[in-house]
Amino acid sequence: MKLKLSDVADIVNGSVVGDGSIEITGVAGLDTADENDITFAVPPHLEKAVQTKAAAIIIPDSVTEFSKPAIRVENPRMAFTKLLEVFTPQVPISRGVHNTVVIGQGVKLGKNVAIMALAVLADNVVIGDNAIIYPHTYIGHNTEIGNDAIIYPNVTVRENCRVGNNVIIHSGAVIGSDGFGFVTEKGEHQKVPQVGNVLIEDDVEIGANVTIDRATTSSTIVKRGTKIDNLVHLAHNVILGENCLLVAQTGIAGSVKTGHNVTFAGQAGSAGHITIGDNCTFAARSAPISDVESGSFYAGFPARPHREWIKAEAALYKVPDLLKKVRELEKRLTEMENK
Repeated sequence: MKLKLSDVADIVNGSVVGDGSIEITGVAGLDTADENDITFAVPPHLEKAVQTKAAAIIIPDSVTEFSKPAIRVENPRMAFTKLLEVFTPQVPISRGVHNTVVIGQGVKLGKNVAIMALAVLADNVVIGDNAIIYPHTYIGHNTEIGNDAIIYPNVTVRENCRVGNNVIIHSGAVIGSDGFGFVTEKGEHQKVPQVGNVLIEDDVEIGANVTIDRATTSSTIVKRGTKIDNLVHLAHNVILGENCLLVAQTGIAGSVKTGHNVTFAGQAGSAGHITIGDNCTFAARSAPISDVESGSFYAGFPARPHREWIKAEAALYKVPDLLKKVRELEKRLTEMENK
């Protein structure tokens, strides 16, 4: 694809700086862009952007002076994201049902679906319009997949689950596995049947090898717009609010309820049966063990307010010097006592 810079500006609702007639054939990052690419930059990387080979730079509209051809926009990252979709060729998808697909009784398929080789659709499955089911995927009994969903290879969505519209599930994910529920009696662990399901609302994205356990009796719920990175685990009865972000290797224990716009950074987690308010952030490797108020920023284990954690960590680094001083004082005290 080849577009003039002025045409690119129209696509992202931006204004051109410099020559709008230069041609753009691709998008790339700052470090790899060549003389035909457009990239983006925000402070403090604007000076670096000027030195790149890129034909043009997408910059914030607050920047008044810039020495390279550019497009000013309100949100450079969002504009760049849009151009990635424009300039990146889509993988062709053959619509229809492959002849190796196993289809149970009572299955309902929407319009314009793509069900690829060796997928299995159990009895009474419903697949929405324009959904794409990649090879070796299993959709269990009575499960519903919404419109425009994309389910990549080797995904399992077990029985009685609900997956909303525009949901993306990456390879290896398991939705609706049994919750880890056991009753211990006389030293033996008796399995508690997990008869609930998983409800994935619209516009959710689930990364590779994510596991989301079904509820014991009701629903484990991931609400609209939440994005889950690879290798994340949600235990049974968890309810995640809207537009949450869970980064890789996060683990959320059973029956946790979060508000909207909650972020768990890498390898974060939580104790079970707690409630977390809206707009909370948990730093990497932190884990709350009790309820958390809305708007909190926590770090450490057990997680506590970030400022408190920073002070505690700073004090911890002083311990070796303090121990050295204590030993010196003890030595002096001993010498004084022996006189």
